[in-house]
Amino acid sequence: MTQIEQARKGNITPSLKKVAAEEGIAPEKLLNLVAQGKVVIPHNPKRTSIHPVGIGQKLSTKVNVNIGTSMDFPQEENELKKVEISLKYGTDTLMDLSTGGDITKIRRMILKKALIPLGTVPVYQAAIEAIEQRNSIVNMTEDDLFSAIETQAKEGVDFMTLHAGLTSKGIERLKKQGRVGDIVSRGGAFHVAWMLHNQKENPLYAHFDRLLEVAHKYDITLSLGDGLRPGSVLDATDRPQLEELLTMGELVKRAWEQNVQVMVEGPGHIPLDQVEMNIKLQKRVCHEAPFYVLGPLVTDIAPGYDHIVSAIGGAIAAAAGADFLCYVTPSEHLGLPSVDDVRVGLVAAKIAAHAADIVKGVKGALDRDLKISEARKKLDWTEQQKHALDPHKFQEIRKKRKSKSTACSMCGEFCALQIVSEFLKSEKEEADDLCF
Repeated sequence: MTQIEQARKGNITPSLKKVAAEEGIAPEKLLNLVAQGKVVIPHNPKRTSIHPVGIGQKLSTKVNVNIGTSMDFPQEENELKKVEISLKYGTDTLMDLSTGGDITKIRRMILKKALIPLGTVPVYQAAIEAIEQRNSIVNMTEDDLFSAIETQAKEGVDFMTLHAGLTSKGIERLKKQGRVGDIVSRGGAFHVAWMLHNQKENPLYAHFDRLLEVAHKYDITLSLGDGLRPGSVLDATDRPQLEELLTMGELVKRAWEQNVQVMVEGPGHIPLDQVEMNIKLQKRVCHEAPFYVLGPLVTDIAPGYDHIVSAIGGAIAAAAGADFLCYVTPSEHLGLPSVDDVRVGLVAAKIAAHAADIVKGVKGALDRDLKISEARKKLDWTEQQKHALDPHKFQEIRKKRKSKSTACSMCGEFCALQIVSEFLKSEKEEADDLCF
C-alpha cells in the first residue's frame, strides 16, 4: 500500500513515525495530513534505508537540489561530488536531471550514494533514447515514455516530475496569446514538440490512469510539472500558465482517488507583487496539495546572481504557503553548475526556507536564531560557528579577517556589543554597591 493509502487506513508507517519525530508533530496529526493529501512522504519501498522527508502543511519548508550531467559535461564524477556537497550542506532531497553520458548508470550511483528522496524527470530518458534509436525526440512512442517511468520506479526513484497537465488546449492558449519567453521547461518543450509533430494529446494526460497504476504500484509521489511556467516576469500569471494549473487541479483529485501521493510544481519567473497571489491561487485550485516552487525568480536581469533572485522569491513564496523550494544556482541561465555553485545555491535556498519557517511559526524555527544571537552578544565565536547555516564560510572569513580584539574586524575595539556590555556591567556594579 502507498503512504496515503496506509494513512487513510489509520496505519502509522515507520517513515511517517520518523517524519513526525523530526518535525515535532504528533504522529496522529501527521497521519491525518497525509491522508488528506496535504503532506507527502516520497519513499519508494524499493529503498529500505532511505531517510524519509515530509513535504507539506504544518511542516518545515524543504529544499531540493537539482544535479545531473549534460551533453557538454557528461562526467559522472562531478555529479557525485555534487551529491557529496549537497548532503554535507543538508539538502532534503535530490533530483537527477542527467541528459548526457550513461544516465542510467549515473542515476543508479546517486540512488546508492544518497539515502534521501530522489526525484527524476523520466521524459528525459525516453527522449534521449528516442534520439539514439530513432533519430528524433518526436519519434518517441507512448510506450517508450511509460517504459522509462516504470524502469526508474523499479530502480527506487521516489518522486517524478511528470508534465501531465500540459495539454493540447494549453498549447493552443500559448499559440494564440504568444509570450516573451515562450516555453523554458525542458520537459515541457519535449512534450510540446512531440504533441505538435504527432498531432496527438500528451500521453501522460491522455493515459493518466496508466500513470496512476505505475505510481500506485511503486508508491511514486507524482510531482506535476509545470511545462508552461513563465520564463520571464513579463509572462507571469498568463492564460497558458493558468490553463495548465487548472488541469493540474483536476489531476490532483484523480491521483488521490487512486491513493497516489501528489504534489504540484509552480512558477517560474514571477514579479515580487504576484508571488503570494500565485501561491494562494495554486493552493486553492489544487485543493491544498503540497506546492513545489521553482524559484520563483522575481527579476530576469541577474544572470550570475540568480541564487539571490530565487531566494528572494522563495522566501516570499514559502511564507505564503509553498512547501518545497527548488534551489537555483549562480549558473542558472548560463551553464551547468559547478560543485561550488551547488553549495552556494543550496545555502541560498536554505536561508529562504528558514526565513519563511520563522514567519510560518514552524516549531523550533527560532531556536537557532536565539542561540546564535545570544552567542553573538557574548562574542562567543565558537558557539556562533556551531549554529551558523554555513559554518565553513564562517570559519573561512574569520580566519582571513580576524581582529586583534575579541570582536570582529569590522569594528574591532569599537564593537557596539562590547561597549554596551561594559557600560551595563559598570552600571550594575554601581547599583550593587549602593545596596550596601
